[in-house]
Amino acid sequence: MRLEADRPIAHTTTIVQGPDLFLDPDRSAPPPGPGYGPPRSEGIWAAGDRVAWLSGLILALSSFMDWYAGAGVGVKLSVIGWQTGILGKLVFFLGLAVVAIVVLRGTGIDLPPSAPESLVILVLGVIATVFVLIRVISIPDAVLPADSRGIGIWISLLAALGVIGGGLLRAAEDL
Repeated sequence: MRLEADRPIAHTTTIVQGPDLFLDPDRSAPPPGPGYGPPRSEGIWAAGDRVAWLSGLILALSSFMDWYAGAGVGVKLSVIGWQTGILGKLVFFLGLAVVAIVVLRGTGIDLPPSAPESLVILVLGVIATVFVLIRVISIPDAVLPADSRGIGIWISLLAALGVIGGGLLRAAEDL
């Protein structure tokens, strides 16, 4: 090869043309899926999101159910969880936090990798269970003459245990 008629090229080069990586897509790769992130599990292990979401919603709503019932002189009394002090209000906000975490994950917003969502949901469920158990064991003096527990406190206890179960199912899904 010569560039000009009287000047030879000092070395010989061989030009090899390969596939253009930016223009030619790899035909052997499967097409991208409809969503981003790791593939989701199926079956019982995929139920973690639904269990956590439903239990968190029931936990939040249970703060507005009757936790205590009683009777005074000619009066029947029912006290909702919101009226039992700060623990009833915290149970409501813990349930909302669980619902928010599950909804945000569904929209594609994840927590940082240092705080796995399954662990956060599990911890929120344990805290809610402790708060509800405190109210099951001791009736606050402000709600007396309520002398028995209403159905709402048992629903909130089951919902808090359901949040723990949802967190465990999500942890198993992440493995």
